[in-house]
Amino acid sequence: MAANRDKCHGADLINRLTVEVQSGYRDVAETALSLVAVAETAWLKHVSAWLLYGRLPSLGSADFFVQKSQPPDEPSCPATLPTAPNPRQDFICASQRLPSFVTPATAASMLYIGKSLNRIRAVGHGSSSIGGLGHVSSKLQELASLTFPLNATSFTRTVGSIRLSLSENTLSKLLPLAKVLEMLQLLRDFLLLGRGEFALALTHEADDKIRNRWRRAGNLAHERDSSFKNVTIKDGEVASALNRTWAVLASMQGQHADEDEQLELARDLLRLQLTKPSTPSPLSTGQGLVSSDVAKCLETLPFQSLLFSVPAMLSVELPSPLDMVISPADLQMYSCINSYLLSLRRAHIRVTDLWKMTSLRRHHAAPTGADEHAVTLRRRWSARSAALRSSWTTASAAIFFLGETEGYLQTEVVAGMWETFSSWLTGHDARHDRRGDGPAPTSGQVDEDDDLFLPDEASNRGRMADAPPTHDPQTLSTAHARFLATLAHRLLLTQPRFTEALYALLTHIDHLVLHMRRLHSIFISMDLEADAGVVDAFVDLERDEGDVLALLRGVEAKVRRGIEVVVDTLRALENDSKFLDEWEAEGGLTDDDSSGSRRYAPGKIGGIDRLLMKLDFGGWLGSRHDEWHRPGRGTETL
Repeated sequence: MAANRDKCHGADLINRLTVEVQSGYRDVAETALSLVAVAETAWLKHVSAWLLYGRLPSLGSADFFVQKSQPPDEPSCPATLPTAPNPRQDFICASQRLPSFVTPATAASMLYIGKSLNRIRAVGHGSSSIGGLGHVSSKLQELASLTFPLNATSFTRTVGSIRLSLSENTLSKLLPLAKVLEMLQLLRDFLLLGRGEFALALTHEADDKIRNRWRRAGNLAHERDSSFKNVTIKDGEVASALNRTWAVLASMQGQHADEDEQLELARDLLRLQLTKPSTPSPLSTGQGLVSSDVAKCLETLPFQSLLFSVPAMLSVELPSPLDMVISPADLQMYSCINSYLLSLRRAHIRVTDLWKMTSLRRHHAAPTGADEHAVTLRRRWSARSAALRSSWTTASAAIFFLGETEGYLQTEVVAGMWETFSSWLTGHDARHDRRGDGPAPTSGQVDEDDDLFLPDEASNRGRMADAPPTHDPQTLSTAHARFLATLAHRLLLTQPRFTEALYALLTHIDHLVLHMRRLHSIFISMDLEADAGVVDAFVDLERDEGDVLALLRGVEAKVRRGIEVVVDTLRALENDSKFLDEWEAEGGLTDDDSSGSRRYAPGKIGGIDRLLMKLDFGGWLGSRHDEWHRPGRGTETL
């Protein structure tokens, strides 16, 4: 009993008294009603300091529903010691310390209002209250006009009014919508790979760094298997690769490079750095839209180790006050999605680059009447072509799979969800604008189709679309977190069986590319030895050729099997009722309070069945009952 008494909070007392008000006994109800008024008045005084000034109560702070989040590596500070406001200080909501009349949406609004005021006071932007003394006085009157016992409807309406006043009088000047849109567009273009040239340049620069490491270490001619794991990349080399990427992108712009303000902003804010594989950074659940299980899945994603063979992640140094809309948890989510999409793009680029090795892929027919040396060359090239035919077939299968998968993820999922989110942000429907590019109907056509006795719904929709969006920062933050959580689910990042199978396939594709490039260099050395007499006494080229061909045959089988496993996993997800229910549920509306703005809905975008239809075009993918495993399969022509 004593242990339970120690855990009792003021909110529990208010809830208990509220129940006693309806006990049915008049004297008990009257006594409980008077006690409820006293308790709720005291609680409301604590809340008013937080809602109007962003300050925690000096007395009874341990019982307040807002608490400072304490990092694990920092010692706790006594509450009695005055400390200067910290702009990076975060706060959490202890829902068990809230009375029953406070809804979760209202609690989120209360937390956001106080955090915003605390942030404004910490960075020294103007008044630290909600829009000056006049507004504070009016909001105090609203709080004082509440009748006891408090009910959810009136209290939610009052908190919504305070939040709207904060947005209109303070945050709209400090954090204009155009500034938020600029940062979100940067995240879309560079972390979600909206600008494909960025991924292309970064992939080539990373490969150059790895090849230079091999060349300096002398390991290129001797590595057999798992070569990427033996290359050590330093943090400075990773940063240098990103700097060279910016230089390449600037050279692509030519004389208009100075006009690309987004590129300059990305150069200032984006960082590419190594991460410790043993201690992954914990992913916060943000605003409750990401469960702990999903956060754990995202933390353990292995794709960040594919670009440089060591874990490296692209991150953003977000300037204040944009972190009031885009939380650190959102930035971690962006980094996870970026490593996933970049790994697919990198594998696609590397396999496609194999076709640039013309001497390995194609040989022209010898002219009529060629001498004996030409016949020898033709026999050599024919033997090599026959030996590599199955390798080219496997590489073609990998290109088809990567191209269709990446096309689905980028054009349907990422682009489709961004289009919906951007339309909600700006109030302009891009899909409607594209449909409007056609010829306009004549007045006669309009008159024939319209009914004079029905309201003009098209004009009503047009007037609603022309109205500027009125999203306060909390609405933006909640919608953005919902956008990222839904995007991670639609990209299948929350399905470990799929991500593990895909990571294994991408690793095998890396090995396939590595062994084919190694075999190409061996063929060049053998040609120099046979035709020009350039002999390396320390290398047995024929033995190396046999070893690499044997490794190549094993990797081909792993790539084929890996494609089958990934496609079979997709088919299993297509038949998973729990996964499909979550997919459908995430297309609904977000939970919102009484802000009055149009709520964000991710929409029904994408679908595993659409990806499987694309992959079924190559019917041999993922099917174990066809001729894929037939011994003579590798002898087919490309």
